[in-house]
Amino acid sequence: MASTKEPAVANTTELEKFELSVEEMANVDASGLKRDLHLRHMVMIAISGTIGTGLFLTSGKTIATAGPLGALFAYMIIGVWLVFVCQAIGEIATLLPLPGAFTAWGSRVFDEAFSFMMTWMYFINWALTIPAELAAASLIISYWVPEGSNFPAWGVPVIVIAALVTINMLGVRVYGEIEYWFSILKVITIIVFIICGILVDSGAVGGHTYGIENWKIDGAPFKGGFRAFLSVLVAVGFAYGGTELSGVTAAESRNPHKHVPKAVNTVLVRIAVFYILSVFFLASIVPNNDPKLLNPDGSVVNAPFTIVFLKAGMSGGASYMNAVIFTSVVSAANSDFYVATRMLMSLSQNGWAPQFVGRVNSRGVPVIAVLITTAFSCIALVMIYTGASTVFDWLVSIIGSMIFLTWCSILFLHFRFRVCWKAQGNSPNDLPYQSWGYPYGHYLAMLIAICCVLANLYLSIDSKPQPTGPLGLDDPAYQHAKDKWAQGILGAWFAWGLAIVLYFGYKLVRGTKIVNPAEADLDTGRWVPPPQILEEENKPIPTWKKILNKFL
Repeated sequence: MASTKEPAVANTTELEKFELSVEEMANVDASGLKRDLHLRHMVMIAISGTIGTGLFLTSGKTIATAGPLGALFAYMIIGVWLVFVCQAIGEIATLLPLPGAFTAWGSRVFDEAFSFMMTWMYFINWALTIPAELAAASLIISYWVPEGSNFPAWGVPVIVIAALVTINMLGVRVYGEIEYWFSILKVITIIVFIICGILVDSGAVGGHTYGIENWKIDGAPFKGGFRAFLSVLVAVGFAYGGTELSGVTAAESRNPHKHVPKAVNTVLVRIAVFYILSVFFLASIVPNNDPKLLNPDGSVVNAPFTIVFLKAGMSGGASYMNAVIFTSVVSAANSDFYVATRMLMSLSQNGWAPQFVGRVNSRGVPVIAVLITTAFSCIALVMIYTGASTVFDWLVSIIGSMIFLTWCSILFLHFRFRVCWKAQGNSPNDLPYQSWGYPYGHYLAMLIAICCVLANLYLSIDSKPQPTGPLGLDDPAYQHAKDKWAQGILGAWFAWGLAIVLYFGYKLVRGTKIVNPAEADLDTGRWVPPPQILEEENKPIPTWKKILNKFL
């Protein structure tokens, strides 16, 4: 009789042929990935995935569209949704830190076709996000390029792409270390901005006391009413996108039982401090009718954070923010690149993409996946010649809807996971980490999700412009409004239409069936800390290092 031990290590797809105990099925991993991410990497990657282009460049448009209170409510409501999404991720990823993370859970607890759809959608999401970030980088760098310079616009994306390829080819430890220091820079900037906002708002610097006067001007606190509030939800979703990365990195964490919960539990603090406070002071200091908030050309001089620094009398604020925003874009693109390669690897290992795509080298790097992601990154070079700012807006609409789709899917899979867990006679107390607030918090999150998605779909159809004035169809204002309407239609419907095609197409071709909860595989790939990890974690830490770890 064939031994059960070799297949259990060599090929996880063969496991179902054998009767193995939970202990034998634990820690099975045929991906070739290296568990080289430490706790500090995991936490700062989770932070880094949140703070980026969406906050630094698009928060001003949110305030200009919905007013100070409308923008604040949008960030708070989407933030509540996201907190419970991350709790769902933390519970399952701590138990099953699989390559592909939540995109791999569908096959285990619901339907293989659902995993197929989610993995492809998540790859497309990040493959499109990389060009969007690179397009933003080319806009930001123009601040330092003198007028009339011969410096080519495509030069910046090429340099950044080369850097991304180099970082990702060196392995996950190098990636984690670089993201760690990028994240520290962004966190310091947000803290400095909040302190600056307090001083400017109170009149301690800048010579004017703002208080909440800008919350009382014409159009405030709710500008454009409920409709305007609904219209900014997708942009806010884009700003929050990437918070779920802690689930993807779980497969390369040295100790998922300890690292994943700590990473997901920082989400509430991040939302409260980095987003809510930042938007509050930004809206208090800069009136919602200030045309600079719209920042149509993506200039850093008109970036909302820069405006506050300038009001504080910090003449070097624009240069400082330009540098921070540029590093943030590179950091975000680096995270996007990492996730896209891991999604391609997951597709390959599940047989949904050619097998050679998922092969890894001695450093645990999926080389072919890196090359394919590089090719997608080069879309940014085409975007530059078609108008980087315009294409960036289109991509924000599409990516925002894809992020909503991902978060809805994660919540659904978590509900399904709990059904399977209970059907197999397990108790929630048996889980290495329990998501707090379940199930009522998750019901609230799903309600928010459904309302946001339906509002986005409805507004995309209902906002069709009509020609007015003597020029009629040739009126430039009408043409612009029509382009924005088309952008909204594509952004709202593309993600959901493609998801339906992928799910039902795969289901029809492969004839997949919904998994019986009592037979769901909740054992293969469970994480059980090896003795050396436990020994390492239990080593006494000097007091000075404990204090340092609290801040870094």
